[in-house]
Amino acid sequence: MPHASDAEGASPDKALETRGLEPVPDDERTGRVRGLFPTWVAANISVLLLTMGAGLIVFNGLNFWQVLVVAAAAPVLSYGIVGLISIAGKRGGAPGMALSRAVFGQRGNLFPGSLIWVARWGWETINAVTGAYAVLTVLDLLFGVKSNTFLIVVTLLAFVTCTFLVSGLGINALRVCSTWSTYLFGAFSVLVLVHLVANTDWAAVFDKPAGSTAMMIAGIGTIAAGGISWVPSGPDFTRYLPRTASSKAMVATTVGGAGIVVLPMVLMGAVMAVATPDLASAQDPVSFIGELLPAWISVPYLLIALIGMLLINSMSMYSAGFTAQTLGIKVSRAAAVSVNAVISLVFGFLLMVVATSFIGSFISFLTLLAVAFSAWIGVFGVDMLRRRSYDAEALMDTGRTSGYWYRGGFAWQAMTAWGVALVVGLLFTKVDWFSGPLASSWIGENGLGWAVTILVAGVLYAVLPRTPAVDGRVDGEPVAGERAPASV
Repeated sequence: MPHASDAEGASPDKALETRGLEPVPDDERTGRVRGLFPTWVAANISVLLLTMGAGLIVFNGLNFWQVLVVAAAAPVLSYGIVGLISIAGKRGGAPGMALSRAVFGQRGNLFPGSLIWVARWGWETINAVTGAYAVLTVLDLLFGVKSNTFLIVVTLLAFVTCTFLVSGLGINALRVCSTWSTYLFGAFSVLVLVHLVANTDWAAVFDKPAGSTAMMIAGIGTIAAGGISWVPSGPDFTRYLPRTASSKAMVATTVGGAGIVVLPMVLMGAVMAVATPDLASAQDPVSFIGELLPAWISVPYLLIALIGMLLINSMSMYSAGFTAQTLGIKVSRAAAVSVNAVISLVFGFLLMVVATSFIGSFISFLTLLAVAFSAWIGVFGVDMLRRRSYDAEALMDTGRTSGYWYRGGFAWQAMTAWGVALVVGLLFTKVDWFSGPLASSWIGENGLGWAVTILVAGVLYAVLPRTPAVDGRVDGEPVAGERAPASV
């Protein structure tokens, strides 16, 4: 296991990270690219991937080989984007939504920042609910204790509290936990895979007819949506890397860490759907594991998966704390995290007690999440192509003297591209409780609203006139004395 300081770029004797939005000085940026691998493994340790894999069989009507293509393509596509945007972290040494100030302006950044912060509430709620269901399933398997409203409240509270504690400690704690959970989850996933190989009716699996190409493309978008939601957070985990870190290695490590989990988990879910066809539509997306696996595998597997889901939520809350700070909330990162913890607790209770369909709510949320994040991705990504560096002083100066004040605090070119792309993406989007007027088009039927959003945002941002900064520079040009990164 790498030494803590290798992965975090922080002193190994500092368990609690105290740095906030401010860019990390070069002399503290001693992290290593290999530390990203367990981070993105941990970001995908969720039994929801099994449910989503089952959904590809039950809802999308795909066969095993089509699911294989979807499971391989989705992480390459989504985490490839995560890795590319993460390069901004080593260039600027700051969290993603702080760097976003350079693109949208000090006031303009409040708009995409607010939307992304709110979207994280839903993601953290989904993970908290899944973690609570895992605890309830283990209690049932070990002690025969059945779920009730009181237990739901207790398990949710315990899960959210643990999430808050880990995310509040900062990146050091996240890295260490991610490394160990990677080893443990990998070992037990192999056991699950061996059990499935030995006990699955493979003739039934391979005899399933192929589904439509449209459903396969839509499946790629659904699985990729989870990765896309991490894109604005990518720089948060690379800001401790030195400027000389290899960009190619960063992208490859990010994709590899995610893919090594997503591919087998989605495939296992698809195979499980043959024996349990109602898996994809179950209100409880976790208890099926106890039905399909022997207790000596299912209990430790669920406990390890529980740790993984706790880490996913901790990573999300860690980034959400930064996002809250960029919105001007004058509190520490740990205090900002507590806001999301309370919100996920309340929304989680409503989803477990009131909602009638967990998986339906989850897929609808992922679809809208992908569109919401894609508008930011298109603008920020094009900006990265022409920006050589970031002005650390201007990032932290939120007043009129900031080099990123632009006009009235807004980079109108970026704001226009973001807003138009967001509307266009929603026109092509369809979920359980919302359908855009163009959702029945080829783009909508193939679930490509998010891809159109990125394209529209990027093209508009590229062709619109660039916004002058407060000192007369054109947006994207370095200030005097700034240096370009050694490798891009």
